[in-house]
Amino acid sequence: MDIQAIIEEIKSIDPSEIRLDNIGRWPLVVRILMCIGAFVAVIALYFYLVVSNSNALLERTIAQEAELRETFESRSYEAANLEAYREQRVELDERLQTLIGQLPKDTEVPGLLEDITETGLSSGLAIDSIQLQSERSHDYYVELPISITASGGYHDFATFISGVSGLPRIVTLHDFEISRSGSSLLNLSITAKTYRYKEPE
Repeated sequence: MDIQAIIEEIKSIDPSEIRLDNIGRWPLVVRILMCIGAFVAVIALYFYLVVSNSNALLERTIAQEAELRETFESRSYEAANLEAYREQRVELDERLQTLIGQLPKDTEVPGLLEDITETGLSSGLAIDSIQLQSERSHDYYVELPISITASGGYHDFATFISGVSGLPRIVTLHDFEISRSGSSLLNLSITAKTYRYKEPE
């Protein structure tokens, strides 16, 4: 059957004969076109329900694969350096314990005050007063300011500051003021701060 004959047959179709109750009497061309249309509809429905969902799943899987690959690379790097991390942690723990050991405990503050006094006297200063101030609490440590006033020569002050920095406990010096008195001596006002470790709650 050639194309021209098919076209002529389509033109000769009576629409009133195309009813669902007499599908067997439909012209051959109509039945073929209906089969082709049904086939195309099934393929389209299959593509919509199966293939499109599969494409979406494939895209999610590809994205998940990239994420898992990054996680694997990160974990493999950590695993390869695990021993080095453990050694660093041990070293940091040791350094932390050393630093904590340099922080005076409550019971050691009087001894620290004696050390500061002795350092001042051995530097040639006359210690006028040493007064403890209110503690200031921070996240990991407690700060204890100590107000010191003394008199002496300029070089005596330098020797005193150097001696305090050499104490076995951590002591920092802040807010110093030097003024001249009526004599040849200078007056020193300075705040020394010591720290103690704050135990976690």
